[in-house]
Amino acid sequence: MSRNEPGPVSDPRRIRALAHPVRLALLEVLVLAGPLTATQAGERIGESPTTCSFHLRQLAKYGFVEEAGAGPGRNRPWRVVSLGLTATDVGGGAESAIALQALEGLLVDRWMGRIQHWMRTRHSYPREWQDAAGITQSLLYVTPDELREVLAELMPLLMRHAERFRDRAQRPAGALPVEVVAFAYPLAPHPEV
Repeated sequence: MSRNEPGPVSDPRRIRALAHPVRLALLEVLVLAGPLTATQAGERIGESPTTCSFHLRQLAKYGFVEEAGAGPGRNRPWRVVSLGLTATDVGGGAESAIALQALEGLLVDRWMGRIQHWMRTRHSYPREWQDAAGITQSLLYVTPDELREVLAELMPLLMRHAERFRDRAQRPAGALPVEVVAFAYPLAPHPEV
C-alpha cells in the first residue's frame, strides 16, 4: 500500500482505535496541517497535549500515524500514514460489525456537522467557492458488483490531488482543503426480506 492509497481495515481492534472523537480529530488535523506535535495538534483541536499524546500513541500502535522525525527537545512531530481509509466488517464477525457501526456513526455525525456549518457560513466565502461547492445526489439501479465498480472508479478520481496534502508546493494559489463524502446504500429493502 502506498502512503496515499487507502487500505482496508477489518480488524475490530483497529476499527475501535479509530472510533473515538479525539482520534478522528487528530487524524483530520494531521491530514490538513501535519506533521504536528501533540502540543500543536492540541491547540488546533482544543485538547491538552497530554490527551493528544496518548491518542497519537494509540493511533500509532494500530498503524494510522507515525513519528515524522525528531523535533527539537522532546517535541515529536506526527504524520498520517495513509490519506485514505476503507473500513469493513466483511470477514471480521460480530465484533467488527459493532466496531464499524460505532465508527460510521461518529463519521456521519462529523460530516453532517461540517456540511451544516458550510450551509450556515457559505456566504462568507468568495462567490467562486459558493458556485463551485454543492450537494449532488444520484439514484442508480445497480447490482452489488456494479456498485463496487462505481465506488472503485471514484477513488482514483478523488485521490488525484492527494499529494497536495503532503507537498504544499504542489498547491495552486487559492486552493483550499475540500471534503467530498459519498454514501452508497440501497433505498428499498431486499426483496427477500
